[in-house]
Amino acid sequence: MTLKIAVLSFDVEQDCPPYLSSTRGMERGLPRILDLLAEERVKATFFFTAEMAQLFPRLARRVVDEGHELGSHGYMHERLDKLSLFEASYLLEKATAVLSRFGMVRSFRAPNLQLPDELLPVLEKLGYSVDSSLARYKPPFPRVVRRVGRIVRIPVSVTSSVLRLPWLLQQFIHKRLTPPLVYFAHPWEYVDMRNELVRFDCRFNTGDAALELLRKLIVLLRREGYTIVTLCEAARLLGYEVNC
Repeated sequence: MTLKIAVLSFDVEQDCPPYLSSTRGMERGLPRILDLLAEERVKATFFFTAEMAQLFPRLARRVVDEGHELGSHGYMHERLDKLSLFEASYLLEKATAVLSRFGMVRSFRAPNLQLPDELLPVLEKLGYSVDSSLARYKPPFPRVVRRVGRIVRIPVSVTSSVLRLPWLLQQFIHKRLTPPLVYFAHPWEYVDMRNELVRFDCRFNTGDAALELLRKLIVLLRREGYTIVTLCEAARLLGYEVNC
């Protein structure tokens, strides 16, 4: 029998990089997400850049204190596929050191979902157990969870803007996905971005509308019999030995 597992995850970074350098998502969006998850009694995975954890240490601590999983999203949202192996390894090690001050860090997601295979051994050496840098909707279109060395790779199911589509369309998409489901979004999506000079997909249905759609998604997943867990817990439930 297929386990009906769903993961809610959030990439915690500056507002819609590389277009903006503001942090309204941290100041207002992330607290709203945490409040909603507390109301719904749901645990999620938050992939912080080290930069945001340093700028907003109280929020990083709140994530851990409220029982969510703290993951790594790089140092400053750098494109790892654009760096040399030495540069990327250095920044991964530096980011891990910063984030480990707040709690155990076992899950990773690369900025822009771009993680060269040569960095998987680096993640292993740094103590990571789970990676979610692959996406089902991007080449090589991975469909299954698999272990590479000591890293369990769990692909993202849909792009973040799907969670802001009109609800009827969302339901159509959600019901055609296969478990385990991995959703991701960003704190800045829960702040009104309609007047910002950014791509349309960074602006539409942001703020209050996005928050209400997230609540509806949680209700839908529960109604469909899904267990909502953190990414590392999902790997464990799928039968992998991971250190969560």
